[in-house]
Amino acid sequence: MLTHEEITSLDEILSSHDYDSASVIAIMQDIQKTYRYLPQEALTYIAGKLKMSEAKIYGVATFYENFSLEPKGRYVIKVCDGTACHVRKSIPILEEFRNILGLSETKHNSDDMLFTLETVSCLGACGLAPVCTVNDKVHAAMTPEKARELIKELREEAADEN
Repeated sequence: MLTHEEITSLDEILSSHDYDSASVIAIMQDIQKTYRYLPQEALTYIAGKLKMSEAKIYGVATFYENFSLEPKGRYVIKVCDGTACHVRKSIPILEEFRNILGLSETKHNSDDMLFTLETVSCLGACGLAPVCTVNDKVHAAMTPEKARELIKELREEAADEN
């Protein structure tokens, strides 16, 4: 069930796009920026407001890889495991992130929801391999040691902002 504040926020997003169903992707991008994923209740709400079927809304949400129907942490770390990164030892980096954050192949979010860890096939930065991104910022020539330092910096940043 959506709260009054959530409905107000969704209405502001919809209004900024003139309640135009042709802007559904941009609307969903704005919702994801707000929540870090697309909550089911929000999708149901915008379907009604845009006079679109929920099936159509879910079709858009599941078609595009950048949309997530699952909650994500404040920091989304993507570790590249494409060929260039893999041969330059991206797996030990991935394993270090998992160890530090208490994650596994099936558990992608840290308990505090500060971090989400994903693997991707290619980040398009092969010359900088091995690479990872944190909220789309590239970190080149990664090592397990650099992974530990990065997590430490991100935790300090989050603590400073709270």
